[in-house]
Amino acid sequence: MNQHHEFMRQAIEVARQGMKNDIGGPFGAIVVREGVVVAKGCNQVTSTNDPTAHAEVVAIREACKKLGNFKLDNCVIYTSCEPCPMCLGAIYWAGIQKIYYACTKDDAAAANFDDAFIYQELDTPKSNRKLPQECCLREEALTVFEQWRQKIDRIDY
Repeated sequence: MNQHHEFMRQAIEVARQGMKNDIGGPFGAIVVREGVVVAKGCNQVTSTNDPTAHAEVVAIREACKKLGNFKLDNCVIYTSCEPCPMCLGAIYWAGIQKIYYACTKDDAAAANFDDAFIYQELDTPKSNRKLPQECCLREEALTVFEQWRQKIDRIDY
């Protein structure tokens, strides 16, 4: 039996159970390290009123707690659907080595979970985006970055 298929079936089942129990949308993810499931997460957006509580983010948060580290070295993630831009960013920040996904972003769009507008916004100049953005007090904020660079006991990530 293909181990990747078994892990993906677990992620799909996490999605099914989360949806069935009205925890959130039809998405599930598991983080695996060296062949062992470290954490599971289902979408919890509606039950927690947290728009960042996507399955991948929930699983990453749990895995980091369990492993006691903000880096998930030697970990892979299995997710029932291709990650959205936010989750993809979180996966990169966590240092996960590989993503396995079942449904595609087009499948998600067909089920009314369409992230295409975010991808389009990222390719649009800031001045033309739908959500206005304005730089403010940059010089003051830069002093904090300088203090960070000089901090001897900082933890780089």
